[in-house]
Formats: sequence, structure tokens, C-alpha cells
Amino acid sequence: MERWLTGVERKTESEASSKTKNQNPCDEAQRCRLPRNARLPPQASLDGALSALRSVCGEDSVLLGEAVREQHGRDESVHRCCPPDVVVFPHCVEEVSALAKVCHKHRLPIIPFGTGTGLEGGVSAVQGGVCFSLRKMEQVLDLHQEDFDVTVEPGVTRKALNAYLRDTGLWFPVDPGADASLCGMAATSASGTNAVRYGTMRENVLNLEVVLADGTVVHTAGKGRHPRKTSAGYNLTNLFVGSEGTLGILTKTTLRLYGVPEVVVSAVCSFPSVQSAVDSTVQILQSGVPIARIEFLDEVMVDACNRFSSLSYPVTPTLFLEFHGSEGGLEGQVKTAEDISQSNGGSDFQWAVDVETRNLLWKARHDAWYAALALRPGCKAYATDVCVPLSRLPQIIVETKQDLVENRLTGPIAGHVGDGNFHCLMVLDPGDPEEVQRVHLFTERLARRALAMDGTCTGEHGVGLGKRALLCEELGHAAMQVTSSLKQMLDPMNLMNPGKILQPRGG
Repeated sequence: MERWLTGVERKTESEASSKTKNQNPCDEAQRCRLPRNARLPPQASLDGALSALRSVCGEDSVLLGEAVREQHGRDESVHRCCPPDVVVFPHCVEEVSALAKVCHKHRLPIIPFGTGTGLEGGVSAVQGGVCFSLRKMEQVLDLHQEDFDVTVEPGVTRKALNAYLRDTGLWFPVDPGADASLCGMAATSASGTNAVRYGTMRENVLNLEVVLADGTVVHTAGKGRHPRKTSAGYNLTNLFVGSEGTLGILTKTTLRLYGVPEVVVSAVCSFPSVQSAVDSTVQILQSGVPIARIEFLDEVMVDACNRFSSLSYPVTPTLFLEFHGSEGGLEGQVKTAEDISQSNGGSDFQWAVDVETRNLLWKARHDAWYAALALRPGCKAYATDVCVPLSRLPQIIVETKQDLVENRLTGPIAGHVGDGNFHCLMVLDPGDPEEVQRVHLFTERLARRALAMDGTCTGEHGVGLGKRALLCEELGHAAMQVTSSLKQMLDPMNLMNPGKILQPRGG
């Protein structure tokens, strides 16, 4: 769940179970790394596997150095680095399959790695094992311009894909901020600022090539198939979207593409209160305006962005909006949005029409993380992530603001409020135990506040290490049993990214 973890404690199973009765469920996250002798095969098994791994992808693609292992044992989260025992760099799906077979034979955990931009500790090798770094698989394959889709390998990032598409009149709009790998985005069901118009990765993945724990290669919608829709059997594609590497390694993804809009205009609107800004968001969406982006920043976040990005917006709750469409079609959309905003006390729209001004505006929004950090130099930041139905959005943001003030916490709010998703960018001193504890309690309250409002504990960051207990609360026992059964069927030896999403077996 959402919490600050200064380190993933290494406890024995008996120590952990002896404390379970008196623990808050969120404390489960702290016992994710068990002693290696409790889970892993003897060192001889790893040594025996090394020669087989090298025979698959070459001596230079199997690395044991401390620096490279440390690099692949952490992401952008607050979870402590847990390095793998070895990092391999496959060049193609055949090598991935062969390497997985070696790991399966020697019972070595497998941890897929894209660009390391995740926010929930999803790449931490909590039981050691073999990290599959997929950056050398970086080909854009099978672009079908007339069908509006493309297939890419896991080393291709969203920025690289859009650069490749620049002269085609097409683009891929899912934008989580970081230049993440597209297969990694599929693995975490990422979304971002454009999700309100174009959807998340779940709506934009048509097919996946997946290597299972035993090396079997599966195509979730059938090899080479890319229809816009299907009702053929179980939705295997979306089973793997959001699976965070716990069911298989994504080695290709086929994605929906969209036409580059004829006209793009952005605007900024300031409001007298959080309530009025969020009410405007809900009313704009209820009016049917097909807005592309509608981002909320509270006054603390606006002040931070002004300072960090040299802006001069009023320090009040603010919406950043963007409209995509044709010259004639946008006029009505913009007028409706502006009228609704002004009826809620909003200012006149400040326009960003040219590309340079728009880019500065959205760069400031994407730099919100760094702007928040700059509020307290030398401190650390942690991004919360909850999502609620739109009708509950004003209530949860107002209550969260009150909670932050009452508990003397620095947590500027920024959110993709068009789909009910927002973040508190918590800035704290990890050397202050009292402040760390206040953040622990706040993030627990925030997540459970979202669940109480029929929302989710994670809108886009994923479960990873920290939200496993919350996932149980969110889905309920029966759904978790089904989830565990699927994991057991596809990965009976629990080799695929163990310790993520599900509680440790026997834990």
C-alpha cells in the first residue's frame, strides 16, 4: 500500500508470523524479503545455471557486477534496492524463452526489467534470482498505418515510438510522464494525463507476446492478430496487462494508434477553492465535452510549480486543460468548458495555443515531482495514488486537504481528475521518525478513504510491494482466491517476480 519504506526488512518466516496477530495489515509490506536460505536454491544451482545462461545470450550479456545488479534492483519508488544475483540482456524472444527455461530448471526467480521508472518496487529482487533486462529488444515492428496499430518490442519507450511515428500522422497518446517502456507500461496498466480522452493501457493493448515461467511463448490474442475488437474467448490480453511481471515476461505488445489531432489548444483556469475546481471538472465531463486532458493542482502544487518552472500563475487551486479536435469542432467544446468554469467562480482561461507555450505548460505539470521536492531541499518524496468515482472526487480531495493540514504534512496534490485519479506528492524527512509515522498513518487513511468511497488503492502505479494488503481489502477473499489460483496455474513454482501483488505464500 501507500507508505514510506526506508528499507525492506529481512525477517525469517517465524519472526514475521509471530507478529502478524498484532500488526496492521500494511505492515505486511515490511516482510517481503525473506532470508535466501528460506526460498532460494543453494548457490551451486546459480553457479550451475550461469554457464547455461551464457550459452544462450553470450558472455557479455550475463553480468554479475555489483553496480549493474544494484541498478536493476530498484525503481523510482521509496522501496530499498534489492539487487538480483545476475542480470541478463536477451536480444530476442527466442533468447528470453531459452533463458526462462534455464531459470525454470534451476528454480531461479525471474524479474523482468524495462526502464526502471515504476513507483511501487516492482523490480526489486526480493528473493534474488535473475533480472531480465529487456532494453536490447528495441525494434518497432509491424506498423499498420491504415489499421491504426503497431507492434513493438519491450525496449521501445513511448517517446521513441512517437518519434518513429512523427511523419505518419499517427501517435500513441498514453503518457505516464516518465519515458517508460511500452511493455512496462502494459505490465503496470499505466495511464497518465491523456487517459480521460484516450484511455489507459488496458484499452490500448490489442495483443501481447508473453514468455511464461517455463519458457512457453503465448500470444494472448493469437499470433499476428490485431483486430480492433474481439469476443473470442477469455480476455487473456487484459489478464497480463497489470500483472507486473508476476505471470510472464511481455516480449511484444500490439498497440492502438490515433490520428494526430488537427488542432490542439491548452488553457489554465484558477479557482477560489478546491471544491469549485473539482466541481467544474465533474460538470465539464458530465456535459459531454471530449476533453483530452484536465489536470488539477492545488494551491501548494501551483506555488511549487511557479517556483520550479518560473511560472506566474495565481496561487490558488488550478485546472490545466487541453482540447483536441478540428478548428470548427473545438469552438463549442471550449465555450462549454469556459462557461462551466466561470459559473463555479473560475477565472478567464489563460490560453496556450502555440506548440512552445503548450510544451512549457505540460512540462511544468510533468515536473511537479521535482517541484514538490524543491519545497524542502534534502528531503525525499513519495507519490500516493488513489482513484475514486467522479461523483466522490470533490469529497475525497477536500477531506484529504483537511487531513494534510491537521497533521502538519507537506503533500501538494496533483491529479488526473478527469478520471478520478489524484496523487499527494508527500515530501518528508526520512531521518525524522515522528514525521515518517505521520506519513504512514496519512497514506493508510487516504487509501482506505478511497476504498470506502468505492474506489481503488491504485489508479495507475500498480500494487508492487507496498499495496498487497490493500489489494486484499479491495478485491475481497473470493476474488483473491481466484487471483492466487491463476498465479498458481501459470507459475506453480512462484518464479515470476515473486513477492509482488500477492502476499508471500505461507505469509
